[in-house]
Amino acid sequence: MSSQAVRAAVLRHTGAARPYPVSAPLAIETVSLAPPGSMEVAVRITAAGLCHSDLSVIEGSRPRPLPMLLGHEATGEVVELGAGVHDLALGDHVVFAFVPSCGHCLPCMTGRPPLCEAGAHANSTGTLLGGGIRLRDAHGTPVYHHLGVSAFAEYAVVSRRSLVRIDRTVAPEVAALFGCAVMTGVGAIANTARVRLGETVLITGLGGIGFAALLGALAAGASTVVVADINEQKLAQASALGAHLTVQVNAPTALEMVQDATHGGADIGLECAGVVSALDFTYRATKRGGRTVTVGLPHPDQRLALAPVQLVAEERALLGSYLGSSVPARDIPAYLALYQTGRLPVDRLLTHVMTLDDINHGFERMAQGNAIRQIIRF
Repeated sequence: MSSQAVRAAVLRHTGAARPYPVSAPLAIETVSLAPPGSMEVAVRITAAGLCHSDLSVIEGSRPRPLPMLLGHEATGEVVELGAGVHDLALGDHVVFAFVPSCGHCLPCMTGRPPLCEAGAHANSTGTLLGGGIRLRDAHGTPVYHHLGVSAFAEYAVVSRRSLVRIDRTVAPEVAALFGCAVMTGVGAIANTARVRLGETVLITGLGGIGFAALLGALAAGASTVVVADINEQKLAQASALGAHLTVQVNAPTALEMVQDATHGGADIGLECAGVVSALDFTYRATKRGGRTVTVGLPHPDQRLALAPVQLVAEERALLGSYLGSSVPARDIPAYLALYQTGRLPVDRLLTHVMTLDDINHGFERMAQGNAIRQIIRF
């Protein structure tokens, strides 16, 4: 593949006023995509999900170099292999992992690829794992990559280390969910919290990740799963998906309701809202000796106040979970297998399917809290 023109959604400025269909923070442009370099792969994007992490970049609470081609939760088909890539073939279906893992640094070698040092550097600087930028706008200006993926486009060039081959029979709009929502939400339950049979779980914040965590907790054998949010429609959907109790998190008796349902506090508290007040609530609703896990990403300036003596005297654990503490090549196929057997019905999280031209409408729906997971089909 030589350099080709690709339609894509490019972010040039953060902090746009709402409603987004009017301010149009994401401009549909034609960009130039260079062919894959060594250990890189060109992929035709078939479906890409809208995630709150993308919205955080649009809002400006997650600073990134601009201009940037957003999108990190996606699936597609391999169309070209760069030099040195021998374990994929043309036509393979793949899901993207938004932290590429070099395989050589200490975190990678000790089974913690979400903490890959080279991957973190590439993601923060808007490059691919090898340091290159394969995107340019109509004026020849480089366009930065988002988390090594840049999926809001017809095609992408990515590091081989950003891809996991999957079963070709999985529908693209479902497969895309496994790149972030499922890998992060189910992974936080399985890998970070390590939920055991019969434990009680509280999940605070019902976006795509929170809903995926709900399904993961049920699949893991939690005896009681409580979900907390401020959105009544999402709480109703959580009940339909199997939550044992739903709680309006801002209700005066919310904490007592969780404690009563879990016999004094949840064994596992999982915060998925990206709001410090939600993390504070989740921590207080977790029992003595329990584990509080956060996957939310609030603004870097926000702080959580804790009494360290409580951590010690009550043997509590407060844990962060990035990418669901996953090993993508291991976990994505495993979670897909659970979906295919009906034990992880993540297709029920899909609320909207749209075209690339509708992307600003999609992010407005997300900002209003009127969607769970939205997918762009190419």
